[in-house]
Amino acid sequence: MLVDSHCHLEYEGLVEDQAAILNRAREAGVAAFLNISTKQSEWSQVVGTAELNPQVFASVGIHPHNADEHLDLKREELLEATMRRKVIGIGETGLDYYYDHSDRSAQQRLFRMHIDVARETGLPVIVHTRDAEDDTLAILEDELGKGAFPALIHCFTASAEFGARVLVLGLSISISGIVTFKNAKDLQEVAKTIPRDRLLVETDSPFLAPVPHRGKACEPGYVRDTAAFLAELRGESLEDLAEYTTRNFYGLFSKAAQ
Repeated sequence: MLVDSHCHLEYEGLVEDQAAILNRAREAGVAAFLNISTKQSEWSQVVGTAELNPQVFASVGIHPHNADEHLDLKREELLEATMRRKVIGIGETGLDYYYDHSDRSAQQRLFRMHIDVARETGLPVIVHTRDAEDDTLAILEDELGKGAFPALIHCFTASAEFGARVLVLGLSISISGIVTFKNAKDLQEVAKTIPRDRLLVETDSPFLAPVPHRGKACEPGYVRDTAAFLAELRGESLEDLAEYTTRNFYGLFSKAAQ
C-alpha cells in the first residue's frame, strides 16, 4: 500500500468529486493521504475533509506565494491549529523566488515561524523551495542550530548538491510525478541516490500528473505511477518501494500512527 504524502483535495479538479477520487485512489492501492493547506482560510476545510475521511490527514500552513496575505498571522494561531487531531504536519511553507508572488522577507519570516511551531509540537515542516536553495539552506541550518525539528522537502526538484545537504541535515525528501517527465534527467539521477529511509512519494495533485496521465488533472491515485517509475529507476520492486516509503511516512508524520 502507498501513501500520497502531498495532495490538495480542496483544489479545483479534486474538490468537485472528492469521494470518487479517494475511492479510485484506494482501488489503486493508496492507503493514506496528506491533505495540504496553503493559506489560513483553507485550514477549516482541509482539516474538515480529513476528519470526515479515514486515513486522510491534514496540514496547516501558509504557502510562500501567500505570505503577503498573512503579514499579521500570529504564531499562536498556527500553534492552535496544529492541535486538531488529524493535523499531522505544518505547511506547506518555505521560499519561492521563481514567481516572487510575495515579498521575500515576508516568506522568510513565515518560514521561520512554521519551523518554530514545528520545534515546539514535533510535527514535521513541509518545505516548498523553488529558485531559493541558498536561502532555504541558510534558514534550515540556522534554525536547526536553535534546536531540532523534523522536516520534509516536498516535490523535490532542486540540485543534487541541495539534496545532499538537506540529507546531511537530517531531512527527508518527497518525489512527485515530475520524476517521470522526459526532461527530468537530473532529478532522476538524484532520485536514484536518496537513501531508502529518507524517501517519500507524492502527487501534489491536482498538479503535475505523471506519465502516462500528463495533460490531465492529477489525482492521488496517480502516486502509484510515480512509485512504479521510481522503483524501476532505482532497481527495486514496486512492492518494496511502497513498503518502505509508507513506513517512512508514518515514521516522519508520527501523529498519523497514533
